[in-house]
Amino acid sequence: MYILSPEQTAKADKATIKLAGISSVDLMETAATNCFQWLHNKLQGENIKIHVFCGIGNNGGDGLVIARLLYKHNYQVNCYIVNFSDKRTEEFIVNYNRLKEIGLKPIELNNEKDFPEIHANDMVVDAIFGNGLTRNPEGFTKKLIQYLNHKRVFTLAIDIPSGLYANKSVTDSDAVLKSSHILTFQTPKTAFLLPENKDSVNTWEVIDIGLDQNYIESLKPKNHFITPTDIIPLYKTRNKWDHKGTYGHSLIIGGSYGKMGAITLASKAALKIGSGLVSAYIPKCGYEILQTSVPEVMVEVDTDAVLTYFNFKTNPTVIGIGPGMGTAEKTAQGFENFIKDNKLPLVIDADGINLLSKNQLLLNYLPKHTVLTPHPKELERLIGAWKNDYEKLEKVSEFSKKHEVIVVIKGAHTVVVNNDMLFFNSTGNQALATGGSGDVLTGMITGLIAQGYTSLNAAILGVYLHGRTADLALPATGYETFTATTIFDYLATAILEASNKKEA
Repeated sequence: MYILSPEQTAKADKATIKLAGISSVDLMETAATNCFQWLHNKLQGENIKIHVFCGIGNNGGDGLVIARLLYKHNYQVNCYIVNFSDKRTEEFIVNYNRLKEIGLKPIELNNEKDFPEIHANDMVVDAIFGNGLTRNPEGFTKKLIQYLNHKRVFTLAIDIPSGLYANKSVTDSDAVLKSSHILTFQTPKTAFLLPENKDSVNTWEVIDIGLDQNYIESLKPKNHFITPTDIIPLYKTRNKWDHKGTYGHSLIIGGSYGKMGAITLASKAALKIGSGLVSAYIPKCGYEILQTSVPEVMVEVDTDAVLTYFNFKTNPTVIGIGPGMGTAEKTAQGFENFIKDNKLPLVIDADGINLLSKNQLLLNYLPKHTVLTPHPKELERLIGAWKNDYEKLEKVSEFSKKHEVIVVIKGAHTVVVNNDMLFFNSTGNQALATGGSGDVLTGMITGLIAQGYTSLNAAILGVYLHGRTADLALPATGYETFTATTIFDYLATAILEASNKKEA
């Protein structure tokens, strides 16, 4: 699914109106009717007072349509016009008059004295500011937003919470509505996927308003939200004549004394995701641990406690390196020699990234499309600090483009960054905030590359499946008892969904 900027959305609106031979009022009616239908399906005529707050632009026009439909279906509805300007759009005026014609006269809000009484069991529909907002709400409008936030009632935002920008950072958090749920039009907003907006964005879903898909495709959007529809075509079907050699040989390098769990998890993940063969190159102290824990994995050893020589004899298809490896001086030197000599596809995680951060000249030796999988602190060591989430994305995109690498930014909505293209993941939850889950992800991406997936598709598919296991597990495990090894228990179901053998 594409993520459109406000400018792209405006273009798609105009193109749809022209291509479909409809008016902008018709498009507004469709969008708002779909929002009303969602609300009506939830409420089923429940006797609840609904306060609809409308700005004087097209977002306000959406609110007027919703208020009209609520009123016609006998809901207790009050509609308010937030007069922050005297410049009303034509679409707003049409729907303002339609509302009055059926007997519901909107209440004008001009200052704080006009704010209505709202009770704990009431509902608020926010249609004050929309996707095109370019400056912070001020004056009594800002105070209205603060007033609504203070009430802590269920607040349904139409398209986007008022005061939130779709694709840049908020500079006045006190002027942003804290929504309970968002019904957003056609595509998600980048803002919904970034941690800095967590106070304003709780849950959301996309409402299809019928924008022309061919035109959207022609815009070639750079940002994507990865859903099951995007994943199913990526999955490579297996042939009955295939054998283990068909699916590649993953080599996982890492581990150190006391940190053999990381390399064990990564090796098992490469195996469980379907790599035909998996080898691990580890310190000698971990030999019995790995051979016992994952007997299907072949093992080569270095010195006793830390990796030093990186002189494996295996002939792999792809190498995943870094989990539990440590950054000892001997390891750092061996890692440098390895990076300078290696020509195979790479997935680099954990201490591999930390060593790259300390010796950034090594970035020049990485094969094209190397996948880096840092957690936030590792990413900061690699690219430096950032002021906000948008700057972080810009810096990672620049880094990806400069070094021709793919960066996986782990988080609530993990982002796969390839040059200036961003792929936000839709799966996963806070159960994955547990030690070792990142090591499993490294192994999964490595194992997918071994099977012939491109590095980009391996990263996207690996991140999606990794997150999906946590979603599948949640009813049984809750957040707290989910561990990295739990991922393996649900990986088969996640893969079956991606293969379209079971409904996603």
